[in-house]
Amino acid sequence: METLKLWEKQTPYFVPEYSQEETTLTLYHAENPSKEKGFVIICPGGAYVGRAYHEGEPVAQMLSKAGISSAVLNYRVAPYKHPAMLADANRAVRFVRYHAEQWKIDPEKIAILGFSAGGHLAVSACEHYDYGKTQDESADEIDRMSSRPNAGIFCYPVATLDTEFTHLGTLHSLLGDTPDEKLVHKLSGQNSVPDDCPPVFIWHTAEDQGVDVNNSLLLAQALKRKKIPFELHVFPYGAHGLGLAEENENVSQWSKLLVSWLKLYGFLG
Repeated sequence: METLKLWEKQTPYFVPEYSQEETTLTLYHAENPSKEKGFVIICPGGAYVGRAYHEGEPVAQMLSKAGISSAVLNYRVAPYKHPAMLADANRAVRFVRYHAEQWKIDPEKIAILGFSAGGHLAVSACEHYDYGKTQDESADEIDRMSSRPNAGIFCYPVATLDTEFTHLGTLHSLLGDTPDEKLVHKLSGQNSVPDDCPPVFIWHTAEDQGVDVNNSLLLAQALKRKKIPFELHVFPYGAHGLGLAEENENVSQWSKLLVSWLKLYGFLG
């Protein structure tokens, strides 16, 4: 386990008065690296006010046992607002891609995984990216890498900011008490699926009372319209925020299903 700072110099949008550390990645190496090809960036949930431990390190350890290296993204939370969090996610993808040769992974096998509000961040990272800041003279070598993930993994995500189905705490933490309607539309996953969106894995429970399952269903419909490959699992029972769901025999299948999906897309040998 190793923790690395994403920006050597000034972190964009950094506010010392907020008393949060500058953004880092905490790395977890695969137990069997001989099978390894890909890498997963993990965004824990927490309504953009915190980052839940059980949606971070335990998930990294699960992936490690499966033969996949990963990193928990220690992204910024409130009182930071958009676009600081998205800047962190975009930079994390660039950072991993920049170090791909050193870490012996395929630079075109980088996934981003998120739970709840972290799922919103992962959705945003899969929809709002660039192929490298090649025209920006102030960009460093890492910024010149593409920020497009090669796969998205969304676990009971706050995929929409539409007030009918969103988690209001997440919305207000991200965009404030009177959010701009254009940003609400743009950062609602079902509205912004790009033509070159990466393939997606989604899971949710039908009885989730914290984040309505319609978040995942709306996103899946939008992916279908754009002909983006996706795999969707809706388990009938289970509360919000289950993480690995080890105490729920039915829902806990998601991690095995995910590993199988990652193999399908070449993240494992």
